[in-house]
Amino acid sequence: MAQENTNTNDPMNVLKLPIIILAACIFISLFLFISNVVPALQNLSTAKNDYKAKFDEYTTKVEQLDAQKKAAETVQETTASTSGIEKGFYKPVESGADSEALIAAEFNEILDLITSNSIKTRAVKYDYDPADDNFVKGAQGKYSVCKLDMQMIASYNNFKNFMKDLYKHEHYLDIAKVEIRPYNKNKNIILIDLQLKLYAEKV
Repeated sequence: MAQENTNTNDPMNVLKLPIIILAACIFISLFLFISNVVPALQNLSTAKNDYKAKFDEYTTKVEQLDAQKKAAETVQETTASTSGIEKGFYKPVESGADSEALIAAEFNEILDLITSNSIKTRAVKYDYDPADDNFVKGAQGKYSVCKLDMQMIASYNNFKNFMKDLYKHEHYLDIAKVEIRPYNKNKNIILIDLQLKLYAEKV
């Protein structure tokens, strides 16, 4: 009797080939998805992060520009309101004092203006009789000079009032540089870099 061939009639054997083909198709589809779509999503995420960084940089630049415009407007306004005011050099009563002693009283007056306008001082650097100052170079020792580099925190209005007070100050001084930028945590507050030169006439 011949042996009966059961393989050709087994339903499982009949289904194996389509299942293998279906599994291969699914595998190839997943591979194509992972190799094409995932990198595209990563590129999209990178582009999104780049856009956010550029937008944040643009926003910061706009805020800095607005702050500089306000500073320029403040300077123009205070200059216009104090034009024509004659100012003399600070002249101490005692003679023979060094530059630091001569400038001390003048500097105390500036500190009073800072305090009265509710401005906070973060740092102050002093440079007495700087070699690049025209009065130091050309006045042959007739004046003592102190260059102040100050970092301050204030509101726009308080800084504006402080600048007005500086322009109205009775003695001659030089506002050499003003740079302001908004404070990131509170846009109503500004960070200020102010370079101020104080002068005293030697007696």
